[in-house]
Amino acid sequence: MEETFLELQEQPQLDEIINRYRGKHGELLSILEEVQKRNEFNFIPENALNYISQKTGVPLARIYNVVTFYSFFNLKPQGKHTITVCRGTACHTKGSKSLLDDIGLILGEKKGEVNGEESYTTSDNRFTVTTVACFGQCALAPVVAVDGIIYNNVTTAKLQKIISQLSKEPKRRNGKKGGKGV
Repeated sequence: MEETFLELQEQPQLDEIINRYRGKHGELLSILEEVQKRNEFNFIPENALNYISQKTGVPLARIYNVVTFYSFFNLKPQGKHTITVCRGTACHTKGSKSLLDDIGLILGEKKGEVNGEESYTTSDNRFTVTTVACFGQCALAPVVAVDGIIYNNVTTAKLQKIISQLSKEPKRRNGKKGGKGV
């Protein structure tokens, strides 16, 4: 079997998703969204993109155009928790760059860079750290979102406490590497 196909146990799940949205308005977006949502690490694996292309007849280049255009889609495994640091002017002047650097130290990870923006997932897949241009809450700078909850006037001590609480939660069942499931 070719490398581009999903493992046999994953194909029926993906076929079911594709068939559910076939012919409906927004078919491709709906398929991609559900595939990502069902993946334990909240991303769409390359082999799933290839399979979707083959089964729907949508060229792979078009699928990549969609998943790279919308920031909602992830092509790499994401952490169980997401920390998003605002890098807008107000947050920057109030120290968001230092906070971003401190997060890396707190998590014991080296920073990565994606498209000129710092973004990385910890090696244990517990945290994904990203940046955003602006949350629109400049008067409350610096602003950081953790799992969608906005924190304002953030300090390193405040971040340390939040991360410490989240670190006490049990690890995902599949540990370091991407999990099964579409």
